[in-house]
Amino acid sequence: MTIRPGQKSDVPEILKLIHELAHFEKEPEAVKTTEEDLLRDGFSSTPFFHTLILEEEGEVQGMALYFFNWSTWEGRPSLYLEDLYVKDSARGKGFGRSLLIKLAQIAVEKNCARFEWEVLDWNQKARDFYHQLGAEYMEGWLPYRVEGEKLIALSERS
Repeated sequence: MTIRPGQKSDVPEILKLIHELAHFEKEPEAVKTTEEDLLRDGFSSTPFFHTLILEEEGEVQGMALYFFNWSTWEGRPSLYLEDLYVKDSARGKGFGRSLLIKLAQIAVEKNCARFEWEVLDWNQKARDFYHQLGAEYMEGWLPYRVEGEKLIALSERS
């Protein structure tokens, strides 16, 4: 098993994994992302996100897509994991754990105050796994989102 940074040539496989993740999360029609989006926003001179690719015997088995934000309270960056996915056929081999450890190493290397992610409330298996690694549920914090037409409407307010 090897973990390496994603490359432009990985974009078709990254998109495939994103679609597999959406299917797993019971939202198979929700993905709007294209290869062009991934190339533009992840592999330009100023990327919005980074990827890790996990391979076994030269075959992609999983990935992590992450980016950095900044904590006003800590005065340091944080690493935010947007997506972690290991192919169904490759689960149970410690690949998810290896990806999370690699991300933790990147967070420490970049002097991050935090390493954060979200998990669907119904995914108890993942939640239990994360607790075993020392992650804690952020009780009291609720995610909020403005998107689509509501985002446009908000941007047009004066």
